[in-house]
Amino acid sequence: MELFYRRYGKEGDTPLIILHGLFGISDNWVTFARRIAMEGFEVYVPDMRNHGRSPHSNVFNYLALTDDIFEFIDDNAINNPMIIGHSMGGKVAMRLALENPHLVRRLVVVDIGLKAYPPRRDHIKIIEAMKSVDIAGAKRRSDVERQLEKYITRERIRLFVMKNLRRNSDNTFEWRINIGGIEPGLGSLLDAVNTTAVFEKPTLFIKGGKSDYILLEDFPVIRKNFPNAEIVTIAGTSHWVHVEAPEVFYQLTMGFLTGNPDWFVNDKSVKKA
Repeated sequence: MELFYRRYGKEGDTPLIILHGLFGISDNWVTFARRIAMEGFEVYVPDMRNHGRSPHSNVFNYLALTDDIFEFIDDNAINNPMIIGHSMGGKVAMRLALENPHLVRRLVVVDIGLKAYPPRRDHIKIIEAMKSVDIAGAKRRSDVERQLEKYITRERIRLFVMKNLRRNSDNTFEWRINIGGIEPGLGSLLDAVNTTAVFEKPTLFIKGGKSDYILLEDFPVIRKNFPNAEIVTIAGTSHWVHVEAPEVFYQLTMGFLTGNPDWFVNDKSVKKA
């Protein structure tokens, strides 16, 4: 599948691929990508299948998502990239690195583990909210947001979902995200990554202090597949770590990816396991 992507930085600089999470879009990472590109990275930010401007498909599972990124690397002749993946994108990044360790130079996994997860009510609620909107009758973006508010009370999450809203040339609105393709596959996104494969290259796991996606008991499993993993918690943040603590997140990732021996941020909110 030929994915839409954004690219920042100079050709020939160290390649870095950023993979967004479920309901996300490449546009969510533009500010970060532009900034880190100035540190000597050629940054690629694709829209995953069924998201943003990438093609839609009724096949939506980690096998397909991981194959897409393998193809993306091959099609664009990206040599030995570093990868950052958040949530769903983090699980895709882990699978790719474990199955093809020769392809990936360094890995950053943001608030997701290898384990299976129980059904997430927040995912279901976002789908319900988007399906509930009278998209054909909306005249302004505020009309859509007002309808979403009945289901999604937190403004930050509403604005995140609204990134998927597109105004057409005839002034009507539509969702860029393929709800019909994603909804049947939600259950498969909760599956564990079960493998004895090992990725021995430098890996950083960043956990939100208020998030339950990575727990203390998950650390030994993570280190079994990623023996050189560093696990860092940013206090006070939820699953959207990079949104709620953008500066700390940037300093951690930039330092780690550049191989700076002093990459660990001396900040009271940051704790290394």
